[in-house]
Amino acid sequence: MKRTTLLHAELSRVIAGMGHGDLLVIGDAGLPIPAGPLRIDLAVARGVPGFGEVLAAVLSELQVERAVIAQEACGPDGLQRPAWSAALPVVPEQVSHDQFKQLCRGAKAMVRTGECTPYANVLLYAGVAF
Repeated sequence: MKRTTLLHAELSRVIAGMGHGDLLVIGDAGLPIPAGPLRIDLAVARGVPGFGEVLAAVLSELQVERAVIAQEACGPDGLQRPAWSAALPVVPEQVSHDQFKQLCRGAKAMVRTGECTPYANVLLYAGVAF
């Protein structure tokens, strides 16, 4: 059995296989998943597992060099980043939610959480650890 935080075999395999610049999406329960990316569905019930819990587990194993969130997640003035974004190792870029959904098409995998908070979604681009 693995000793690291992330125990989900399929998600761990995806992260292990990612190369520099590859994209992993973590999304809320309502984020549409286009044809193409692998779907890793973790949602069990409303709020289970939560977005923040999944993000923390993924960040324990994935070297992130770039992150993108929807502008809509940052409040009406676009200045209030969501609390969960503080866990990111980089300051996330902001794009419109429509642009965000377009970028999802290039993902290796999309992780669906049980989160029901609007716009609790992030694009994580893999970096290198050396």
